[in-house]
Amino acid sequence: MKKLLLILLPFIVFSASAQISFNTGNVQFDTDLNTINANASVDFGAFKGKLLVSYDVSEKKIEFMKGSVNMAPGEIYLALEISKLSQMPIDKVITIYERNKSKGWGYIAKETGIKPGSPEFHQLKNNASSKKNKGKHKGNGKGKSKGKGKGKGKK
Repeated sequence: MKKLLLILLPFIVFSASAQISFNTGNVQFDTDLNTINANASVDFGAFKGKLLVSYDVSEKKIEFMKGSVNMAPGEIYLALEISKLSQMPIDKVITIYERNKSKGWGYIAKETGIKPGSPEFHQLKNNASSKKNKGKHKGNGKGKSKGKGKGKGKK
């Protein structure tokens, strides 16, 4: 039992530290963003590669957002998504973020023209929900019978 606790302790600490306050004004949206953030923190290189392709952004820009602006991976994703949906340059979104980060991402989205309840806001939420589930492997590949089926030729 002690060994199990020692093994799980780093994961519990990491999980707690990975939670940040996005303050979007929607609890499920914040939860989805925290899932994206935690998954991206495990393998930032793979996450960055997906962002490079999905948002046609330079690696230098992502590194700037992470290092100089001190954005968490989930915030980088959200800034790029807001930029895309609002059709506002990412540099403008970053400027709005830097001036207003204490007010939360809901406020930042409003400043870019994405209002709560608008089609763009719903798209932000739906995209985050979809993104948090991408790349997750479910199950053991053996179906409901857990590999105990009769199979071909068995009786």
